[in-house]
Amino acid sequence: MSERKVLNKYYPPDFDPSKIPKLKLPKDRQYVVRLMAPFNMRCKTCGEYIYKGKKFNARKETVQNEAYLGLPIFRFYIKCTRCLAEITFKTDPENTDYAMEHGATRNFQAEKLLEEEEKRLQKEREDEELNNPMKVLENRTKDSKLEMEVLENLQELKELNQRQAHVDFESMLQQYKDYEEEQKRLAVEEDEREMRAMLEQAQARRLLDDSDSDEDPTQAPAKMLTKAKPTDILQEDPEPQAKRLKVECWERSVGKLSSRATLSGLVATKRKLDHSTASGARAQNRPVGTGVGSQSTEASNAAKPSGSRMLGSSSLSLLGAYSDSEDSKSD
Repeated sequence: MSERKVLNKYYPPDFDPSKIPKLKLPKDRQYVVRLMAPFNMRCKTCGEYIYKGKKFNARKETVQNEAYLGLPIFRFYIKCTRCLAEITFKTDPENTDYAMEHGATRNFQAEKLLEEEEKRLQKEREDEELNNPMKVLENRTKDSKLEMEVLENLQELKELNQRQAHVDFESMLQQYKDYEEEQKRLAVEEDEREMRAMLEQAQARRLLDDSDSDEDPTQAPAKMLTKAKPTDILQEDPEPQAKRLKVECWERSVGKLSSRATLSGLVATKRKLDHSTASGARAQNRPVGTGVGSQSTEASNAAKPSGSRMLGSSSLSLLGAYSDSEDSKSD
């Protein structure tokens, strides 16, 4: 299978390139090219402005019997965008520019005129100095005087600017250098101070460890200086010191209200008995001739629950009086 992109072609042994017919084209043949307008122009027919950079489908041809240093000159044909009038211009290799031929006028360009004037003056001066050595000396003297005047004017402008501006750049740079040196010195001192503090702390910790090892191991320290772990705070007493002191004062004056042992002897429990069984037992145990005594005992038995209630209320009153007495003593 042959290659898609053939690089080497086959030439038969009897190939003769002189037998190939040559294509004869006219020298003034025109080609269609795509170009942009090289300068601003205005159409002479309708007055339409054509700006630099506008694209055209132009016809290009080689100008006959015109060349510059062996370089051919090309002519371009375009049409006005409004009236379709033909406009032509050609290349100008001598000035590296384009020259307008007919159909439009080139817009005014001050920069180009200035350059042309400078070139004309320079050419006239060179022509004068070519055959007149005195003119050469005179031109050199004028150039040196002009250069001195320019330097003097520049120096005056510099002095005027320094007089108006009150900023001393040398002193500003010196202050900035001093500030940087001061910052470096302070940083070094801070590092030395931190190292000294770390060494003192390490020595103090070492001395503390030595003193702890010399003491009796059975005696526990009263207060820990530092916590070994961050979770040790969870093992401490959750109640604050002020609250504990307040509770201790209250318990010392009134007593623990939550404890049942202190009030167990003051309060009598009421027992519920069946009235029928209790009366039957009392009737069996009671003698026959003791009617008044039996009534008195029954009255005493009936008064027992009320006595127990009185005992409970009296115990609470005694407790209140005891607390009032403690408050009066504390006052």
